[in-house]
Parts: sequence; C-alpha cells; structure tokens
Amino acid sequence: MNTQFSYYLDRISKYAGYLAAILVIILSLLVVYDATMRYLFSAGSIALQEVEWHLFDVVFLLGLTYALKHDKHVRVDIFFERYYPDTRCIVQILSMLLLVMPFSLLFLNDAFDMTLQSYLQHEVSSDPGGLTERWMIKAMLVVAFVLLILQALSEVLKAYHRLENKIALIKTLVGVALVATLVYIAWYNRMAFWFDPVLLMFGMALILLMTGFQVAFVFAGVALFFALISDEVGLGVLEMLPYRTYGIMGNVTLMAVPLFIFMGLILEKSKMAEGLLLSMGKLFGSVRGGLAISVVLVGAILAASTGIVGASVVMMSLIALPLMLKHGYSPALASGSIAASGTLGQLIPPSIVLIILGDQMHLSVGDLFRAAVVPGLLLIILYIIYILVISYFKKDIAPAIVSDEPYGAVLKEAIKEIIPPLLLIAVVLGSIFAGIASPSESAAIGVLGAVALAVGKRTFSYEMLRYASIETVKLTAMIFMILIGATAFSLVFNELGGGDMALQFFTGDIGDKWTFILIAMLVIFLLGFFIDFIEIAFVVVPILVPIIASFHIDPIWFAILIAMNLQASFLTPPFGFALFYLKGAAGDKVSTGSIYTGVIPFIGLQLLALLIIVLFPDLIYLFGE
Repeated sequence: MNTQFSYYLDRISKYAGYLAAILVIILSLLVVYDATMRYLFSAGSIALQEVEWHLFDVVFLLGLTYALKHDKHVRVDIFFERYYPDTRCIVQILSMLLLVMPFSLLFLNDAFDMTLQSYLQHEVSSDPGGLTERWMIKAMLVVAFVLLILQALSEVLKAYHRLENKIALIKTLVGVALVATLVYIAWYNRMAFWFDPVLLMFGMALILLMTGFQVAFVFAGVALFFALISDEVGLGVLEMLPYRTYGIMGNVTLMAVPLFIFMGLILEKSKMAEGLLLSMGKLFGSVRGGLAISVVLVGAILAASTGIVGASVVMMSLIALPLMLKHGYSPALASGSIAASGTLGQLIPPSIVLIILGDQMHLSVGDLFRAAVVPGLLLIILYIIYILVISYFKKDIAPAIVSDEPYGAVLKEAIKEIIPPLLLIAVVLGSIFAGIASPSESAAIGVLGAVALAVGKRTFSYEMLRYASIETVKLTAMIFMILIGATAFSLVFNELGGGDMALQFFTGDIGDKWTFILIAMLVIFLLGFFIDFIEIAFVVVPILVPIIASFHIDPIWFAILIAMNLQASFLTPPFGFALFYLKGAAGDKVSTGSIYTGVIPFIGLQLLALLIIVLFPDLIYLFGE
C-alpha cells in the first residue's frame, strides 16, 4: 500500500519535471526571439521579457520536487557512499522528516500569506506594458513547496520500505526525540548557550553536511532550528524568506544559469568532445607530451563552450585516458592533465561560478567574464609548459606517437573539428564582451548554436534534446534550492550577529588587508575540499562582501581570486570533486595513487597562477574594464 502511494506521488513529480523540461526549450526560443526583435527590429516587449523570467521561475520551482525524486539535491558523500544501505535509508528518512518537511511547511505558510496579499491588492507589474495578475507567479512558490512536501513523504515511504532493520530506525528516532526534549527544556528555562550561537550554527551545519544530508536542506533546516531556539531571532526573521526568494526569481542575471547548462549538455551529447580529442591528439601526437597538450587545449575549448566540470572530466576520462595509456603515457601524467584541464570550466567564461559570484557580489557578469580571460589563458600556458618540460626530461612518461597519416590531412581534419565550437564561443562570449547582449541572451543564442552544431555532426535527436532539458531542470533546481537554503541560513546568521562578528574580526582584530585576503583564501580553499562551489558562493561569499568593501579591495579582482581558488580545491586530494569524477569514469584503468600523484604538480601550477594574479592584479583588465 505504501509503495503504491509513493508511486503516485512520484508520478506527480515526474510530470512536474517533464513540464519544466518543456519550458526550458520554450524559454530558450523566447529569449532568442526577444533578443532578435529588440536588436534587429527595435520591437522589444516588456510583457515578453516578464514571461521569460516567469518561465525561468517555473522551471526551477517545479524542478525542486523532480530533483528530490532523482536524488539530485547534492550531498557531501565522502562518508555517505560508504554507509550500509540501511544507514543511507535512515539518513534519508531523517532528512525528510527533520529538514525538508518542517522548513517547507514554514515556507509554505509565509508564501501563502505573500500570495494572498498580492491577490487582494490586485498587484500588477511595476513596468508599463508589463503583466498583470502578479499573484499567479507568487503562487508558484506555494505549488512548488506543496509538491516538495509530497515528494518528501514519498521518499520517507520508499526509504522505509527498503529498510531491513526497522528497529535501528526506531532507536534513532527515539534518540532524536530525547535530544529534542533536552533542547526544549534548555530553551524553556532560558539557559545560555555554552558557545556563541554563530559558531554553533556553522558547527551543526558542517556535521550534518559531513554526515551526508542534502546540502540545501541542511542550510534551511539549521536556519529553522536556530530561529526556533534563539529568543533574539525567532521565526519572524524567516517571514521575509518568500520575499527574498521572489527577489531571486526576478533576477534576470540568474536566468543565464539554466540556459548555459542547457547549452553545455547539448554539446556534451553532440560528440563534439570526442571529435576534438581524436583530431587534436593526432595533430600534436608527434610531439612528446602531445596527447596531454591536446587534452589541455580540448579542456579549454570545452570549458569555454560547456562550462560543466563534471561532464568535461568524465568525457575526457572515457575518450582520452585509454588512448594515452595505450600509447605508453604515465598514468599519473595522463590523469593529472585530464583532471586539471577538466576543471578549467570553473574559471574560463561562460563559467557558472562567475555568474553566481557576480550575483552574490553585485558585480557585472560581463566584467567578470572579461577579467577571467587572462587567468584562464595563464593556466593553459602553464599547463602546456609543464607538460613540455616534464616530457623532455622524462622521455618515457609521454612518448611521441608515430603516425603514417599525412600531416596535411590531419591538420585539415583538426581545423574542421575546431572551427565550429570556436565560432560558437566567439559568438556567445563576444556578444557579452562587446555589451551587445546580456548573459542570458547570449546563452540562449548558444543553445541554438549548440543545436546547429549537433545537426551539423548528425548527432541531434529528440532523445538528446529530452536528456539535455531534463538534466537542465535537475541541475538548475539543485542550484536554486541551495540558494534558497543559503538565504535562510544567512538571514538567521546575520540576525545572530554573525556578519558583524566577521566584520569586527577582520577589520578590528586583524585590521590588515593582506591578512584578510590570506585567511579568506585559505578558508575557501579548505571548504572547497568538502563542499561544492555553489554552497561556498551562496553562504561564505555574502559574509565577505562587506569586509571587501571596508578594506577597499577591488571586488572583481577578489572574485577572480575566489574562482581560481575554488578551481584548485576541485583538484586537491583526497576530497577534490574532479578526482571523484575521474576515478568513477576511469574505473580500474588508473589507481587512486596515480591520480593523486598526477594532480599535485597541476595544483602547484594553479597556486602559482593565483600568486601571479595576486602580485599583478592589473593583468585581469587586459581585455578592458
């Protein structure tokens, strides 16, 4: 009976996800149409632009429940993947009962009040020619969190059905109830905190993250918990959360996130990477280290076209790694060059990291894209120099490949493979750099360009479009749920005085700009071992923004340092995410030890590039301010 009920709940989430996937395609077409009409025919429409951001809202709001159904709400799985199946089920049940459902119910109550107020006031767009009935898009918040509660209930039922040791769950719930009772008694008697509640907030969040609870719901649940037990905060502080979320929904810059993801996923499935790697491998294969150099160059092209780190690392692991090992390459150099090149998407535009940093630091995404060009090129050059030098002194780790194929034919084939993606990159980034189009408009044009490339390579299909749109919904929902959870966390954190404490620590207790930069970079680097860049951007960066302003630090330069830092942390053993991607795709072809040995020199090169940008900050402005 329980499984049948959860089946019907799952079907609701499935159709919500399918609808959101269809809307992703419609959104891409509408943005392109709107941009074309405005730039070529001067016939813009405020109503059409509002329809676009409404579609964007519906995509990620409907996607919340669909992502939960497919377990796409990211978690730190360092320990979680080693748990017994029963332990995973218990963690999932606790996550739904203690984090997702309570937070969703609170959000739902406040979102309903916001929607009702909008309806009673007959709220309309503040722009002439905009849409009326503004309450309808606000009502999507209510719909989204009702669906999220229903899917959470389904997850509880499914996990309970899979659980073999029901007694272990009962003992765990009893233990949780005892802890809750003790907390209530302490709160009722107004006992003082043993430690500063700000530190307790971070400590509790870190413990839950490392235990394996979903990141977004950890931040949301911890915020709710401390709002409940802190008399100086109270639940009233979270009444503003639906309004903050509505502000996120109206942020046109963030619309570029799903569009760039959609573009990247289409290119991922178009076999562009496969053609690039094989042709570039032949082109540089006759040089010692040539295959590794081709991996770096292809990684750069993928970074500038797809921007999806996991996809880049996995694709190159599947295609380039067997080829490099077959031709006698050192497993360490092969895996190191693949992992390092695959993470270039963290920095090279159109990087999702830079879009999110631009939003959180209130900076122009176009300015950040321009500023990231030189650091990206610097990394590519350093990688290539290292490969050439190490191959020269250690001739057996990256031998040259002798080919009977005429070099002219190889060059012609390489040019044929390289030109289409380079043209797409030039159109997408060039329109942003020139100020002709916004990031979201350029991303939508990039989607059409990616489809055109797939058609040209005869790899386009309905199945490809379906896969790309559905995965876009999952990834977009995951990112924006983290943003909602992080917003709740920051509301309570600031109410507890966390922001003032951080500002006082750095400006009063330390008082030195360079010490602040060193500590901030070290904290971000260490956090990057355990949690994804999205959580760092949404939780840590907003705390640093007022401190950056107080020290009169160039925010664009600091944002680039953060992006470079996060890229290095992606590679750092033992928890670098790129290492997990590589090992998962490579299987037994390379050992974990070889991967660690291979990435260490590239981490050193990334830190060297970071130091160069620190010492010569004007380098980031070579492509204009």
